Amino acid sequence: MFTGIVEELGEVLGLENLSEDAARLTLRGPLVCGDARHGDSIAVNGVCLTVVDVVDGAFTADVMKETLDRSALGALGSGSPVNLERAVTMATRLGGHLVQGHVDGVGEVLSRRPAEHWELVEISLPASLERYVVEKGSIAVDGVSLTVAALGPGSFTVSLIPTTLAATTLGRRAPGDQVNLEVDVLAKHVERLLHLDQPVEGSTEDRVDGTVSGRGGDR
Repeated sequence: MFTGIVEELGEVLGLENLSEDAARLTLRGPLVCGDARHGDSIAVNGVCLTVVDVVDGAFTADVMKETLDRSALGALGSGSPVNLERAVTMATRLGGHLVQGHVDGVGEVLSRRPAEHWELVEISLPASLERYVVEKGSIAVDGVSLTVAALGPGSFTVSLIPTTLAATTLGRRAPGDQVNLEVDVLAKHVERLLHLDQPVEGSTEDRVDGTVSGRGGDR
């Protein structure tokens, strides 16, 4: 679990294809590597990856082809900047919102409009995610916790302050660039709860009058 508050702007050192369906990323990030160990979780542009090894301020992580295909990580190359955040602890301040590191879709930067003290960035929103995004709600873009400033047909707009522009990859994204999107998980849970009375394909649970009766275990 993460909060969407980027700790460090890291750099891709290499992307090695291990097989047809897996690759290994090597990334520089002295801050996040300071206490990282094998098996720890680090969000890379909003994608939760597991640390395989840590050496001299850099770490490696294995990435499945599905992750590369379903996120913008597949577009990374040597020298690409990346947003890095270590997993939260029970004592961590929740400065952003609850972010799982599970990318829901990929958006595209449509436009950038500089203002006096901030910059408005419009990003395309896949139709399958539109119902989860609300004005003034939270969304993670490349792992950065942001507030939705406005909604349009098939897009949303966020307002980026100078700190976000300078300390994350979002300051460098140009129209046409792809970004990872993760909607608020609370919206997905609410949707699921509202449909509990509908049969779930492959479920082993009995559903009677909207209640759930478990089989073979306590609930």
